[in-house]
Amino acid sequence: MLGTGSATETRRTIRGACLLDCPDTCATLVDVDGDTVLGLRGDPQHPFTAGSLCPKVHDYERRLYSPDRVLEPLRRVGPKGSGRFEAITWDDALDEIAERLGTIAAEDGPEAILPFSYLGNYGLLNGLAVGDPFFHRLGASVCERSFCDSGSTTALRMTVGRTVGMDPESFAHSRYIVVWACNVQATNLHLWKFIRAAQRRGAKVVVIDPLRTRTAAKADWHIPIRPGTDAALALGMMNVIVGEGLVDTDYVDRHAVGFDELAERVRDYPPSRVAAVCGIPEEDVVRLGREYALGQPAAIRLGVAVERHASGGQAIRAISSLPALVGAWRRVGGGLLQLTSPAFPIDWPALQRPDWIRPGTRVVNQYRLGAALSGELGLDPPIRALFVYNSNPLVTLPEQRTVAAGLASDDLFTVVGDHFLTDTARYADIVLPNATMLEQFDIVCPWGQLYVTLNQPASPPLGESVSNREMFRRLAERMGFDDEIFFLDDREAARRALRWDDPSLAGITLERLEEDGWARLSLPGADELAPHAQGSFPTPSGKCELKASLAEGGNFVVPTLREGYTELQSGEPLDPLPHQAGYDGDLHGADRHPLILLTPKAQSYLNSQFANMPRQRKLQGSVQSVLIHPDDAATRGIAEGELVRIANDRGDVRALATLTDEVARGVLVSPLGHWRDSQPGEATVNAITAPGLADMGNAPTFSDTAVEVHATTAAASREAS
Repeated sequence: MLGTGSATETRRTIRGACLLDCPDTCATLVDVDGDTVLGLRGDPQHPFTAGSLCPKVHDYERRLYSPDRVLEPLRRVGPKGSGRFEAITWDDALDEIAERLGTIAAEDGPEAILPFSYLGNYGLLNGLAVGDPFFHRLGASVCERSFCDSGSTTALRMTVGRTVGMDPESFAHSRYIVVWACNVQATNLHLWKFIRAAQRRGAKVVVIDPLRTRTAAKADWHIPIRPGTDAALALGMMNVIVGEGLVDTDYVDRHAVGFDELAERVRDYPPSRVAAVCGIPEEDVVRLGREYALGQPAAIRLGVAVERHASGGQAIRAISSLPALVGAWRRVGGGLLQLTSPAFPIDWPALQRPDWIRPGTRVVNQYRLGAALSGELGLDPPIRALFVYNSNPLVTLPEQRTVAAGLASDDLFTVVGDHFLTDTARYADIVLPNATMLEQFDIVCPWGQLYVTLNQPASPPLGESVSNREMFRRLAERMGFDDEIFFLDDREAARRALRWDDPSLAGITLERLEEDGWARLSLPGADELAPHAQGSFPTPSGKCELKASLAEGGNFVVPTLREGYTELQSGEPLDPLPHQAGYDGDLHGADRHPLILLTPKAQSYLNSQFANMPRQRKLQGSVQSVLIHPDDAATRGIAEGELVRIANDRGDVRALATLTDEVARGVLVSPLGHWRDSQPGEATVNAITAPGLADMGNAPTFSDTAVEVHATTAAASREAS
């Protein structure tokens, strides 16, 4: 028996779900003996994930039982950052936190308290929103979470509305597939089998990426675009499509608005200009535009990386206009996929309680945490308390040295909830022990497929660790909050997390999920779903808005996972001018920093998760690496395996050089995820990444980082890592 397992046998199998921030959300089967987890495996019956797990999690039980787990509350006894703590009781920890937060709120006001969280846990109950009711009830500053997909979601809503877009499984029916800035084989592994099925049937697969990734290597055509010029390429494709009469005029006339304005705009982007901007041959621009228009049904898998440039939002506006222009939405297997999240009827207000936010409460963008702590933002009152959960900002944020200096301040009271003493936790005053995904109940609505999945605990929480929900329940009780939301049991919280009467959940109940583990939303099947064959875009006009009506009110931050406190910001409508390669705010045009640094996800880590686990570190290499084109290395006297210095005016990072023509000239690639305390100089890539915000959605601009790379006197071999 599956589900919660048989009570008559000590060995049983528990149905679960991977709670990592990944589009795939693998359905898992966890083998246990009594209370001991023996291992986990993928559920072979799941239509999307089909039994396979990625290298990050297939030995997750080692994380559960790691000797380095934080299993009791800790109080700092050494200098901040030293990692020296003593064990204390939960009562002592709660008393100290409540007293300090209460005092700070009384002296400076509750806005002097800043929560900081992201998607270290993707579950609805213990993930992004779990602390929001507590901090809104307290009156703390709102932490704006625009770290990932806010720019994309803003641009997509302005163009095609809050649509699911394509069913990922329908890629098997595509004839032409463009994978745009997404390394599917590393970060969206289970989509590949549907792409591969189409490829076997004769579909052409094109990958647009500055790096020849594993996905690009398996494609039919790799286009090594210059970073940050995606908008130009999309406009160049449109120039070809419009100029050669390849527009599906019937579809555009009936289901789009703004074509005349767009057609006028794309005249400024002939293939010759686009080729120069993007660093690719002119004939490739022409060929891509033609093939995409004629290869129907054509699909675009749009990666998050596009938004991480100064013009990222407008690039996504341009790319998401392409399917309507050629009528790709008409048929199954045509259109665009970025996020499936809109398909799920999540009751975000019930989870977050935005109605508790006091009028005028300030919003602090999490991407600028370093500036907020340093005083650069001029916050009044200043941040005096920081509460971090589901995140490791010292590794994942830019301005790493500024963040570290802020965390080291004796004027800042910091609480961190986590599984381990991360780089951030080492600076905490109090560390609280969090349960892992194998120790908690949760429900998951993926952002890359259409199955709602239940995670059931396979082990009681080890030591004194607790789920995030339980952590905030205890804090709420100690602060004197008696609101019902803090005291719901997990099953009742799950019932309130979704709008179960929504047609997309027809026939799906919590009881069914407890028995079966997962269920596909009640939507047409993957061989039937063509959501915009007849238009019906969820935009103000009901059409694909090539000229966005929403832009008339200014560019704005879409309330992506932060319903209830949307902020407007100024911006220009429909002006997708790409910046030139090398853009980097204050470093723009600096001859001293001629290279662009890209920092993609590491193959064996999920952001900074697993970077402390022995097997994953061995797979990834324990020392930061950087890919350099041989020509760039030769002009700088850099040898294979040398420990080089990547630098700009923000600082520098040491990394082991790998010389390869898989990366374009003028581009360096160094993956994110390593912890500072394991790296030379205690610095990782985010010590030098760009801290600016993009044109839409307050998105980050990681990929606009201008640097130089220098040979060093120290050399090391790959074997040394």
